[in-house]
Amino acid sequence: MTDLSGAIVLVTGANGGLGTEFVRQALDRGAAKVYATARTPRDWDDARVVPLALDVTDEASVAAVAQQASDTTVVINNAGIGGTAPIATGDIALIRSIIETNLFGAIHVARAFAPVLAANGGGALVDVHSVLSWVGFAGAYSASKAAFWSVTNSLRLELAPAGTHVVGLHLGYTDTPMTTDVTEPKNDPADIVRLAYDGLEAGSLEVLADEISVRVKQGLAAPVEALYPQLAR
Repeated sequence: MTDLSGAIVLVTGANGGLGTEFVRQALDRGAAKVYATARTPRDWDDARVVPLALDVTDEASVAAVAQQASDTTVVINNAGIGGTAPIATGDIALIRSIIETNLFGAIHVARAFAPVLAANGGGALVDVHSVLSWVGFAGAYSASKAAFWSVTNSLRLELAPAGTHVVGLHLGYTDTPMTTDVTEPKNDPADIVRLAYDGLEAGSLEVLADEISVRVKQGLAAPVEALYPQLAR
């Protein structure tokens, strides 16, 4: 279990809807300090928040932040970009950009902060996934999140000997700048982050933060046609 009281938390993608909630709720739960990172960090009206510039696709940028934030005990691996570029026909530059950010960006953060967390007693890493980790409806975005889910499963095993608690967070459409054009019902970011932190503090390895994530995860054992009715013959 990871207690956020007195923790030093680092949040990537802190300017977004989920990221902002991760910062605020960490403070509400007693975090001593939160590093709020983004490519262009915003100002925060709280002395406990330390804004840092971070480009997760740039290894040098990630390494520099890991050095600046060497007292971190909890990392929220949240930074990501949207985009539904089809794999077969989409613009390859966009596909690369999505995968570079959502997959390799998250890997850069995990690799840079794994020794930091270990040196500070183990701590925790929270990887923010999506229900689209398990279904291919969003092309390159789904592919990036599916690969990230697999990475999290590997990290959980690899970092366990250092005492690092690795949590995977899965969620459906949530009301953030990334989903502005989505007309489907959306989760409240505050609810998602509350459940994520509840799971972290309870020692959960995976948090399925909404009903659709629960249903889709359970459906993975069904025939492929059950997930993709359009393929039924």
